[in-house]
Amino acid sequence: MEPWFKPVADHALLVCFSETHDERAHARVVALDKVIAANPPAGMIETVPALVNLLVSFDVSITDHDRVAAHVRELLKDVTADKIAGQMRRVQVCYEAPYSPDLDKVAKAVGLSPEAVITAHLAGQYDVLMYGFSPGYAYLSGIPEEIRIPRKPTPVRDVPAGSVIIAGPQCLVTTLTMPTGWSIIGRSPTRILTGDAERPFLFDVGDQVTFERIDLADFERAQKEADDD
Repeated sequence: MEPWFKPVADHALLVCFSETHDERAHARVVALDKVIAANPPAGMIETVPALVNLLVSFDVSITDHDRVAAHVRELLKDVTADKIAGQMRRVQVCYEAPYSPDLDKVAKAVGLSPEAVITAHLAGQYDVLMYGFSPGYAYLSGIPEEIRIPRKPTPVRDVPAGSVIIAGPQCLVTTLTMPTGWSIIGRSPTRILTGDAERPFLFDVGDQVTFERIDLADFERAQKEADDD
């Protein structure tokens, strides 16, 4: 399918690759994002990659929709659906109580033992699809089929930052205390969001993520070190 363009207000352009989630479309989003970063149109402010589209925002005093679209069309000639390997990011996770309040419920729902759920989660191959909902909130694809479960019917409030949560084919590590209807299977001391850093987010869209299991003592030690930084 050929990409198409949608104006967003007077200051942005949405480059669309598909109407539904599709791995090839997402690969083209990531590829275009990198090509634009290397050769931005005049007046560009930023790009925001998502599942199947890329938002390009710009300064209206310098350029407009038509000129940005023309620039992007030229760049699209070099964009393919081949997956671009991003950085491999390691995230530690403790699956022990009290940091895994939904682990037993997930295990019961999918007909596995809690240990088998952990093993499956560690074996997943996770890609960073997009950011959304909250700062640093990175949606990861790759939850294995055998542990996919729907959202809870009623969200839980005040879920702590660092919670490792799953729903359907996706996984996230929360960055702020927030409500969620996803199942909480662990807690990570790995800092995904550092608001005052030059690089505030640990991940880039297109990166791969691997989870590393740690025990309760290692978690509390790592959490203390992170809090002291």
